[in-house]
This record gives sequence, structure tokens and C-alpha cells, in this order.
Amino acid sequence: MNFRNFIKDKIISIALLLFGIFTIEIFLITYPVGNFIKLYIPIIIIILYLIALVIEYLNKKSFYFNLLNTLNELDEKYLITEIINSPNFTEGKILKETLEQINKAMLENVNKYKYIQEDYKDYIELWIHEIKIPIATSKMIIENNKNTFTRNIDEELDKVENYIEQALFYARSNTVEKDYYIRKVELKEIVNDSIKKNKNSLIGEKISINLHDLEIQVNTDSKWIQFILNQIIQNSIKYKKQDSNLEIEIYAKQGKENVILYIKDNGIGIKKGEITRVFEKGFTGTNGRLANKKSTGIGLYLCKNLCNKLRNINRIKFCSKRRMRS
Repeated sequence: MNFRNFIKDKIISIALLLFGIFTIEIFLITYPVGNFIKLYIPIIIIILYLIALVIEYLNKKSFYFNLLNTLNELDEKYLITEIINSPNFTEGKILKETLEQINKAMLENVNKYKYIQEDYKDYIELWIHEIKIPIATSKMIIENNKNTFTRNIDEELDKVENYIEQALFYARSNTVEKDYYIRKVELKEIVNDSIKKNKNSLIGEKISINLHDLEIQVNTDSKWIQFILNQIIQNSIKYKKQDSNLEIEIYAKQGKENVILYIKDNGIGIKKGEITRVFEKGFTGTNGRLANKKSTGIGLYLCKNLCNKLRNINRIKFCSKRRMRS
């Protein structure tokens, strides 16, 4: 808010003031009044008006300056009405009350859709848990009636189970902080569990596994890490080269402040120009579309999302421990 714009807004009141002073001077001419009075009256009116203008300008400038600065510094800008002080002029009070009403309506609307989303998420999780029962029952029937036909059905059920698990983790991906258990676990244990989970597909596709240097303990949530590994292993299987033996190599390296887990394969690969986009939601890449037209582009997106959240959880936990020690 600058003074020039403020004066432009006051141009009508200034014009009326000058017209009033001009009218008073015309009346004073008809009366035997001294020149001092004729000059004193318009000058004092103008001075008092200018003082009032300056005070009003300073009040408004201070309020709007603080309002804009506070708004720019806030990450959650809807909290602005809770932070700014009530102004001492009518326009500012009306503005603050209006913002409060807008903020209240916005929060009510957000809460309404948040409730709908939570209700839908709860339904999805319930449905997923319910659908697992007939899948488990089908697997028991297959186990008791093993043949080539049932073995093929078992492999397809594994795929269904994997998609169901992906849907469950996708539904929970925004609430990882409420559903985690950080403990010390050996990488070899997590990797072996993931290999066992995908054994039917790995055996069926004749894929060789090369595991080494995994006798390292890490602090993490084994359930979430295993899901991430499953997605990557399934991607390796899905995007293997035709008429070629696929090999998946998994190993780890201990750094100064971290442990890096490497997963390599000799599949179709990713084009160089598309490397930076593989973690985008829905992105499948040129090779992915050619090799597998049913690809959804959700798996790696979920992996990155969960890795970021687990990293933040570990950072928060580490900082909390340091505060407790200090």
C-alpha cells in the first residue's frame, strides 16, 4: 500500500473538501471579516484534514503490511486469521471478520471431504481384508489338489493377491506415520521373505537370484520395506526380456551414516531420458508400454512415496532420541 494509491482512493473526499472551502470563502466575502479569518479557516481545515489522512494512512499501511508479510511467511496460509491482530479501523475489522467466515467455511468443507475420504479408505481396507479370506481358502484347496491346472490358478491368485496388497498400501500411504513399527532387523531376513513371497513367479519364469552382503542390521519397518521390495521384484519379473534368462542381484553396502540396498536385473531397462520420471504416478515409460500394456505405473510411485515417509519417520525418531539424550 503506497501513499499515491491511498490518495487516489480519497480523491472524491478531497474534491468535496476543496469545494466546501471554496463555498465558505464565497460566503465570507459577503461579510465584513478580516483577511486573517478568511485565510485561517481554510488553512486550519486543510491541515486538520491532512493530519487525519496521514493517521489513517499509517494505520492502514501498518495493518496491511503486517498482513502481507505474515501471509508470505506462513506455510499454512489459512491460519492467517488466528495470527493477525484486530485493526482499529472499520475496513480492517470487516476484512478480518470476512476472512474468518471464509476460513470457517473452508475448514468445514475440507472436514466434510476428509470424512468422506476416511470413510472410503476404511471401506477399501475392510473389503481388502474380506477378499483375502476366499483367496486363502482357494490356495488351501489348490494345496490339497496339486496338478498343472491348479498350479496355474495358484500363480494367478498370487498376482491377484499382489494387486490387493498394492491397493491396501496405496490406501494407507498417506497415513504411514500412524501404522509403523521401527525395529532393528537384518536385511537378509527381509529380502528372503520377499523372495519367498514371489517364489511361484520366480520359479515359473526361471529367474535366478543372486543374494550377497546382506548380513547388515538396519532400523526400519520390515512390513513396509518388504512391500517395497515386492514391488521392485514384481517389476523385474514383469519387464524381463523375452527369450532371455533374467537374473536379479540384491546386495547392500554399509556407509558412514546409512545402508544402501542395491537391486539389479538384466531386464528391458529404462530409456535414459525417462529415468527421472519412473517414480511419477501413472508413468510406464516407452519400454514398459511395449513390454506390458497392462502396466499401471503405480508400483514405483508407491515405493518412492513410502521410502520418503519412512526416511522422515526415521529422521524424526533420531532427532527425538538426541533431544532426550541432551
